Amino acid sequence: MRPTTRCLQLNVERLMSRRQKSTSFIGLGRMGYEMAFNLFSKQHALASDSQFVICDAVPASTTRFRDAFMAQFPGAQLSIASSPEEAALVSQTIITMLPASPHVLSVYNAGILPGLQTLSRSLRTTTFCIDSTTLDVSVAKDVASAVTATGAQMVDAPVSGGVTGAKAGTLSFLVGGETGAFASVQPVLSMMGSRAIHCGPTGAGLAAKICNNMLLGVQQIATAEAMLLGQKLGLDPAVLTSVIGSSTGSCWSVNVNNPVPGALVDKAPPCERDYEGGFATALMLKDMGLAATVAEQAASPSPLGEAAGQIYAKIAAERPDLTGKDFSSVYAYLKDKAETGQVMHGEAWFVRAKDA
Repeated sequence: MRPTTRCLQLNVERLMSRRQKSTSFIGLGRMGYEMAFNLFSKQHALASDSQFVICDAVPASTTRFRDAFMAQFPGAQLSIASSPEEAALVSQTIITMLPASPHVLSVYNAGILPGLQTLSRSLRTTTFCIDSTTLDVSVAKDVASAVTATGAQMVDAPVSGGVTGAKAGTLSFLVGGETGAFASVQPVLSMMGSRAIHCGPTGAGLAAKICNNMLLGVQQIATAEAMLLGQKLGLDPAVLTSVIGSSTGSCWSVNVNNPVPGALVDKAPPCERDYEGGFATALMLKDMGLAATVAEQAASPSPLGEAAGQIYAKIAAERPDLTGKDFSSVYAYLKDKAETGQVMHGEAWFVRAKDA
């Protein structure tokens, strides 16, 4: 039987009575969907009376999640919140996985914070907020300050591992926040990932994630360049991948997220699905922008990071069809340039002059 939607607004009082056993997950995009499914599945296995609440700006996302989860766990107690405020009212643990800084500000300032402020002091002090969004460090600090001012605790916990890691439950969480808060949320994080690293105070998790993604963004472009050049020189992409993977150029972009179809004989990276189902190019462009901002603020030179950011920006401008695809599609972008005889000088592409 198809599960029926439960209107959370009609059950707030009942749900609040069991708030300590409830977890709300806000943001069911590519990453959030898989993270929430893993978390709820494991919590339900440990305690069948656990209570789960989902919330997303796109109603179809919550419906799709509810139908899939209830089909697998028909006895689970899963509700759909109509707003982040409702989600905050009825759950002791609140997890957010959102696209960017503006979404975090909106969800917390217009939803979670008002919800927390209506609760008693005792309920607020036992509330834990976990934000796994990759966003601006200063915004994360401001939001955390506002949350802790209510008496609740909060950590920034961006992830590494991509959609594949989210689905497999092998994510690494890079956590910023007080030591006590980190210890409190560790059991929850362990149900969504294989590792949680306490990076320091509020904002430290994001700082680590931004540094990691800046390097990753550069590596993926370099991998695309190397794989394209190797084929131009007559190398089989699977052979070249094997060589690089066992040599000093070895990296995740070569061994796991290789951008060339057929290059990884025992894996199925996004390139095998026309670059669908991975970390979107638009999100990598956002992360490169975050890296550029904090690098400027810290007066830390990042010439390769800036150059990589410019290339992702060119992809977004020239190939908008690739913005929603995995960022390894930079290979497809460069391959198109090669096939039309274009080369880059400075920040612009030019058609290569033919020999006289």
